[in-house]
Amino acid sequence: MYNRSMKPLIYVCEDEKVILDTICSFLKANEYDAQGFMSAHECFEVFKEKSCDCLITDINMPTMNGFELIQKVRAVSNVPIIVLTARDADLDYALGIHLGADDYITKPFSTLNLMMRVKALLRRVQLDLSQQNQEKVTFHTLFMDPKTREATAKGVSLDLTPMEFAVLLYLTRHADQAISREILLKKVWGYEALVETRACDDTIRRLRKKLIDSGITIETIWGYGFRVIETQV
Repeated sequence: MYNRSMKPLIYVCEDEKVILDTICSFLKANEYDAQGFMSAHECFEVFKEKSCDCLITDINMPTMNGFELIQKVRAVSNVPIIVLTARDADLDYALGIHLGADDYITKPFSTLNLMMRVKALLRRVQLDLSQQNQEKVTFHTLFMDPKTREATAKGVSLDLTPMEFAVLLYLTRHADQAISREILLKKVWGYEALVETRACDDTIRRLRKKLIDSGITIETIWGYGFRVIETQV
C-alpha cells in the first residue's frame, strides 16, 4: 500500500531491455523506487512476496503475456496497472480494461506522459483510502460500499474492477447531475490535465454491459458526459 513517508515502489515488466532500462531510470530520477522484469512470470512471483504501488506492464512477452499478468495480479490486489503496448487495436484496449487495467499507453510514448499517469494513479489510491469511511450508497437497485468495495444490483454482485467501481461510485454519488468526461478523468483517474486516453470511455462501456438487467444504466449526455439513471421497465 502506498505510504507517503516512503518512495512508491513501481514494478515495470517489459521484455525489451532498452525500454525497460529507460523507464526504470526515469522513475528513479523522479523519486520512485523501480524494479524491472523481463518476464511476466518472474514479475508475478516477486509480486506475490512483495506487492508494489503501481505496475507497468507490456503486453507482448514470451511464456506469459501482459494480459495474463493483469489477471493474476487482479486476483490478489487492487494495485494500479498501466498497460504499455505496441498494439493499437480496439480489442486490446477493451480487453485490458476488462481484465482490470487502469490505463494504457501505446508505443512510442513519452516518459513524461507515462510519469503523469503514474502520479495520477497514485493520487487516486490516496483518494480511495480517504473515501473508505464514507457512507454506503444506494441508488434504486444499486448498493455500493466504499469500505468493502462491494457493489450489488438487485442483490447480485456486479463483480467490478477497481476502476469500474470508482467510476460507478462517483456517478452514483452525483446521480442528480451529468458528469463530464474531463471531471471523471480528474476525480477518478486523478489526471490534473486533459490527457489523450480512451480509458474512461472503455470503462463506461464495460460498466453498461455489467449493468444490463440491473435496473439502472449509464446515460450518455451527448457533447458533455454521463449520468447514471434508472432504466424504464
